[in-house]
Amino acid sequence: MAVDNLLERITDYANRPDPYPLYAELREAGVARQQDGSYLVGTYHDIAALLHDPRISADPRNRPGASQGMAEEGPKPPFLRLDDPEHQRLRGLAMRPFGPPHSPGRIDGMRGEIARITEELIEALKDHQQIDIVDDLAYPLPVTVICRLLGVPREDESLFRTWSDAIVASADVRAEEDAGPPEQTGPKARAEMGGYLVDLAEQRRGHPTDDMLSAFVNEPDPAKRLTDEELAATAVLLLIAGHETTVNLITNGVLTLLRHPDQLDRLRREPGLLPSAVEELLRYEPPVHMRERVPLATIEVAGTTIPRGTTLVLALAAGNRDPKRFRDPERFDPTRQDNQHLGFGSGIHLCYGAPLARIEAQIALGALIPRLGTARLLQDPPPYRRNAMLRGPRHLPIEL
Repeated sequence: MAVDNLLERITDYANRPDPYPLYAELREAGVARQQDGSYLVGTYHDIAALLHDPRISADPRNRPGASQGMAEEGPKPPFLRLDDPEHQRLRGLAMRPFGPPHSPGRIDGMRGEIARITEELIEALKDHQQIDIVDDLAYPLPVTVICRLLGVPREDESLFRTWSDAIVASADVRAEEDAGPPEQTGPKARAEMGGYLVDLAEQRRGHPTDDMLSAFVNEPDPAKRLTDEELAATAVLLLIAGHETTVNLITNGVLTLLRHPDQLDRLRREPGLLPSAVEELLRYEPPVHMRERVPLATIEVAGTTIPRGTTLVLALAAGNRDPKRFRDPERFDPTRQDNQHLGFGSGIHLCYGAPLARIEAQIALGALIPRLGTARLLQDPPPYRRNAMLRGPRHLPIEL
């Protein structure tokens, strides 16, 4: 079959339950030019090299068709979508109240609270014969945690969930056709959420509390303060990224374990394997499947010349199952040792929240596994989210 429509087939919702045969086609091609002029890359070593290449830009303002006005007058993207040195500056400022070296104990210190929230959610389900892993655990856990971290009232969750859905839909590799024009819905939601978070932060100016929004606005060093525009972009990014990918990681984890009862039973008997099992889930069923980049110069990848300014789609999930990098890559193996996966990306844009996501997944799955002994999937495959880039079930109904 022709490979020039692979991206179209991968993003076709009909293939959301199992895109992996298409990723295998892509790896065979190495680099596949698409009908729209973009290039799709699916081999592990090429993806890793590109993620570390300073000639490859994450900034959407370098995409083909980006207007001059967008580059000069539009809002600055969050640091996830900026290049160094601006990316490094903003990421460093965002990291100060989050992790090492300035706040080394914040995330690890949340283990007890995350475990308590998890147990409360699971305890509320103890008399239920059927539950939805997404609605009952995988969504509320990371949302509660990121709200506590940022200082966002949990009762406002309905507001930011609507905004988050619109922003994530507009950021997909191919945005939903029925979700409204992405150039309108995404920026509008981002502006509204950003305004909400900046207002919330301003309420703490001069009255600091133990949360990240408060830390941002009460930073004593003027050189290390975020502008209002930077605060809005950073806070929106942290709130969305702080729960969207973790929802998929936990849900994909439960789905994978129920599809592999032998491994589920082994983890029940050997809970010490859980950290390596989470790493294997990040390889085998990653929450993020693709990333878009733009070459700032004409480059060559696997013998293919890719012109400057061309859209480049890196299929991380395809690289994660590359047999030239991983032994027996189609096998889910919680004991896998050599597992430098692309589940959190690589290079300068390695996932900012990876330590938190790992802890949440380990605690959530660790609490669930002893309770899944007789569980069964009520729908397999389950209904998936529309998003092809952030791939995961919309619901995961199981019977206990």
